[in-house]
Amino acid sequence: MDHNQPDRFRRHALQPEEAQRILFEYISPLPDEAVPLADAWGRTLSQDINAPHPFPPFRRSGMDGFAVRAQDLLEASPQMPISLDIIESIPSGVAPTRAIGPGQASRIMTGGMLPDGSDTVVMLEMTTTAEREEHSIVTISRSVPKGINVADIGCEIEQGTHLLHAGQRIGAGESALLAACGYAEVRVTRRPRVAILSTGSELLEIHEPLAPAKIRNSNAPMLAALIKDCGAEPVLLGQVPDDAVKARSIIDESIGTCDILLTSGGVSVGDYDVMVDVLASPGVELLFNKIAMRPGSPTTAATLRGKLLVALSGNPGACFVGFHLFVAPALRKMLSQQPFTANQSFKAHLGKDFAKVNAYRRYIRARTELKDGTVWVTPTGDDKSSLMKTIVGADCLIEIPPLKEGLAKGHLVTAWKL
Repeated sequence: MDHNQPDRFRRHALQPEEAQRILFEYISPLPDEAVPLADAWGRTLSQDINAPHPFPPFRRSGMDGFAVRAQDLLEASPQMPISLDIIESIPSGVAPTRAIGPGQASRIMTGGMLPDGSDTVVMLEMTTTAEREEHSIVTISRSVPKGINVADIGCEIEQGTHLLHAGQRIGAGESALLAACGYAEVRVTRRPRVAILSTGSELLEIHEPLAPAKIRNSNAPMLAALIKDCGAEPVLLGQVPDDAVKARSIIDESIGTCDILLTSGGVSVGDYDVMVDVLASPGVELLFNKIAMRPGSPTTAATLRGKLLVALSGNPGACFVGFHLFVAPALRKMLSQQPFTANQSFKAHLGKDFAKVNAYRRYIRARTELKDGTVWVTPTGDDKSSLMKTIVGADCLIEIPPLKEGLAKGHLVTAWKL
């Protein structure tokens, strides 16, 4: 494929929000499917969940001790302890067989079902027991409030309570709620399949020894990890040299098997930036090819046969930023997650001086810290798009607006949670 050198420089820069909006117009939520609860961690619910029954579904003991009637202990004191007949022992998971009457108690374990007639549990440490000829007794030397150490039916969740909503991601807590409510199977949005193609004649496979002018492909495993973290399924297509014909061939073969196809590298204005040629070839509808930001301004998006193709920078730092700003929100929309439009922003104090001036908005990889009640965000290293070590430990992106001079440590900035 021939590239038109002037066209490589003739690019209209969009603001990041406009680029996101254009991407979202081409994305629809994916269909759902049923999966076992054991396989649902990290998936996105496609159904609302309401409690089918109260929880707990029975009156439950919160302590090891004795189920009693509080009125039987109203006069109990160290000087005049009260003894009750023990009529039963109730382990957890076993329903009681006898109701509590006046002057009676049942030994009960934590989580055990309270017998009828009882309204209170006296903790074991407040009691003494003794054996009589035909039965055992428990002695209690103080009164206790009615209802203490008892979890009533539905005290945590009432029947019909709205618990989880469609678009919510299933984590450990959600899994516990679903299990408690009897959902052995849940409906979730299908995982998006995201293909990854790395471009560049300089790339080696991870297992290959270093060679002159070569580097190992670090973007593919990084993108695969980010895709998994979003709840999607990465599909590694390998790597292709700086050959637009070969790149287009692989893309044509793969675009029908995935929901989004990502490439890394080859999107700038150099002679060997082959994705520029691929994205200008027949059948490809270009959505945008420049964003007013640093790093990652050449980030490009297009459609091919109804599928979204996003070309990210080959520089690891820029690739990382581009994924979080554009690909991650797109995946959230595919998964029907709410809100999908952007990461959560917050205000924080800049952890060190930032001297660079910017014609465009800049996103800096950073780490969040809480010091003496104040939130600080500190860059993880030099703000160079080629650096991958600054990705390690980054949990936010500091947004620096276009500036004619730098910012001093302590300046209040906007940051985006990753």
